[in-house]
Amino acid sequence: MKKVLTLIVMAVAFAMPSQAQVKFGVQAGLNLTNISDFAPTQEYVETAIKSKTGFFIGPTVKFTLPIVGLGIDASALYDQREGKIESGNTSETIKSQSIQIPINLRYGLGLGSVAEIFAFAGPQFGFAIGDKTKEIYKDASKWTLKSSNFSANVGLGATILSKLQLKLNYNIAFGKTGDVDVKEVGTNTWKTITGAKANAWQLSAAYFF
Repeated sequence: MKKVLTLIVMAVAFAMPSQAQVKFGVQAGLNLTNISDFAPTQEYVETAIKSKTGFFIGPTVKFTLPIVGLGIDASALYDQREGKIESGNTSETIKSQSIQIPINLRYGLGLGSVAEIFAFAGPQFGFAIGDKTKEIYKDASKWTLKSSNFSANVGLGATILSKLQLKLNYNIAFGKTGDVDVKEVGTNTWKTITGAKANAWQLSAAYFF
């Protein structure tokens, strides 16, 4: 993770004016996941996914540009999101684990040296780690997580005493996060019956050293 953050810092730093201020910190928060666009075919209408909570944590870096109110935040976060698949009388919890790299443009209004309120938005790049497949029915159906995903953030936040940063944002997934597959009867062929997007409300706190 340190290598990923270092690459982010280097890439952004090359584009930064020499007067930019840089601060490092750690960020943690909660995912309130909303699993959407789940639409199984009529043949498998009994299958459903319900949303659950998760969390994220990791290093973060804040660039303050020599333009009043403008800055960039970048992080490398371990991110965990969960959902519950119900199919007939069977219920399984699916878990997605990934490294998420949000890069957000921030614009703030200062309230003296005490606090700043700001709005932010930007892209987020995700890379799945760990087990990407969860069995629902043995040798009959499974959940498969995509290896990578792309999303975007939009939100509001506040910085207190230049150290503590609080944020609330909505993370919007572009493309499917994973697929539900079933094995066709009498064959070894797997068929995708539906996919799902894992959008999320995120509440986080970061402390800068």
